[in-house]
Amino acid sequence: MYRPLSPDLRPPASSRTLPTHRGRRLTIPPHLPAHLGYDAVGTLRELGQRILGLLPRVGCVYADDQRWWWIVPAGSQIDITWPPSTRYAVDARVADVSLADVSLADPSWAGPRPKPAADRPRLIHTPSAGSPYTPPLPLYFLTCRLTGTPPRWSPSGAN
Repeated sequence: MYRPLSPDLRPPASSRTLPTHRGRRLTIPPHLPAHLGYDAVGTLRELGQRILGLLPRVGCVYADDQRWWWIVPAGSQIDITWPPSTRYAVDARVADVSLADVSLADPSWAGPRPKPAADRPRLIHTPSAGSPYTPPLPLYFLTCRLTGTPPRWSPSGAN
C-alpha cells in the first residue's frame, strides 16, 4: 500500500529530552502563577551554584543528587540545542534519580528498588514574588559558556 510521505512535525527525538509520560511533575508553589505552562532544564549539580550566582533573575529551582532543575516557560527547547550535559524535561516531568539510569542495567524480573525520597528533586530556591520562571535565554547562554559548548539555534521556518 502506498502512503505519501508527510513531514514529521514533532521535535527531533533526543536522549536529552525526557518524554512527557515519564517521571513526576515538579510542582510550582501555588503563590507563583505559571500562565505560560512550564518545563524544566536540568544542569549538572556541580554547575548549579555557579549558575545561581551568575543569573540576574532566578525562578524556581529544584535539586536532586545529580541535577539542578530550573523552571522555564513551556517550549523553551524549540529551535535551540541545549548543551549535551543538560536534560530538558517537557512538562517538568523529571524521572526520580533512584529509577533513572538503573532500569536498563538491572536484569532482575523485579526491576530496581526505589531509593529513599531524598533522591527526588526538592525545591531549593523560590522567588519571593512574581514569576516562577528562570529566563531561558540567559540560562541557555550561561550553560553553554560554562560547559564550553557553542550556542546553536535555528530560526523557525528556516530551511
